[in-house]
Amino acid sequence: MNKEELLKVWKKFTENNNFILNPDQEHVATIIDGVLLNEKKFGLKLCPCRLRDGTREKDLELICPCNFKTHSTWLKPHSGRKPMCWCGLFEKR
Repeated sequence: MNKEELLKVWKKFTENNNFILNPDQEHVATIIDGVLLNEKKFGLKLCPCRLRDGTREKDLELICPCNFKTHSTWLKPHSGRKPMCWCGLFEKR
């Protein structure tokens, strides 16, 4: 999968949900690079913002997008932006 394909998947992921892809395209591009690097190194599209355990069972929990939707809290950025997931890939609508 290349950068454009991954971006398209993430945009589709936001449809009919209470979050959107971060409008900061530079930030999203950084996350994409990290996810694709992890896929190359470890064989999984792991979130680049979280530390892997090294065991496949635990690492599967870090596949991007991670299960941030189940968290009861979202990070509140300092810049007056909307609350976002831990790595800032998604923010609330």
